[in-house]
Amino acid sequence: MARTAYFDAPLPRVLAHRGLSQHRRDIDENSLEAFQEAISHGASHIESDVHATKDGIAVLFHDEDLRRVAGIDKKISAVSFEELSAISLLNGTRIPSLAQGLQLGVRLNLDIKSSAAIEPTVREIEAFQAHERVLVSSFSSARRRKALSMLSRPVATSASMREVIMAWASHSLGGVGFGSIVRDLDAFQIPPSQGPIRFATEGFISRAKRHGVEVHFWTVNDPAQMQRLIALGADGIVSDRVDLFS
Repeated sequence: MARTAYFDAPLPRVLAHRGLSQHRRDIDENSLEAFQEAISHGASHIESDVHATKDGIAVLFHDEDLRRVAGIDKKISAVSFEELSAISLLNGTRIPSLAQGLQLGVRLNLDIKSSAAIEPTVREIEAFQAHERVLVSSFSSARRRKALSMLSRPVATSASMREVIMAWASHSLGGVGFGSIVRDLDAFQIPPSQGPIRFATEGFISRAKRHGVEVHFWTVNDPAQMQRLIALGADGIVSDRVDLFS
């Protein structure tokens, strides 16, 4: 568990999912403009996935290809960063590198989406000495653990979905082994529910917090639902519409 300055922001944490772009037609998701817009509307953290280009540059982007956001049938992993930088997204902005995101000086929530992105992500965190202002996560526990092992200093980290399910099962059985499951974790970043499993309960949230694990729910865009989750004890909300918190 690494209680870094990543958690120094006031509660509740307001995490901008891919920045803030859905309220305007002239900003693309995951662009530097979207990140700056989110910050101007009170976001305490920026959430982004991380992919790697063909030449091993970590970039802040959600999709593995450019079809949805640029109308180009190419994968991020198949182009160099120079080539990627020349591609205009649908609203005229560009896909930023992780280095460019770190230059903003904000707290970043990074979800490593491929094995190829592990080393480039670690390299930039080290280059910027950004250990205190990043959280490293992945849907793959193996990817997450490998990235953490390569860093020279601890960073905040959140559970993979496998670990979340294990923690929920433990909670359902009265908490047996819960502490062991979350020993090296700082946060759960989870949907309110998944299939028949409901994570958004006061009991589950309270148990996590007793073990020093924050609970952040995604992706919540309805202000009323945001407030219900915070009332249950949620520490943070991941949202496409952080402007609705203002």
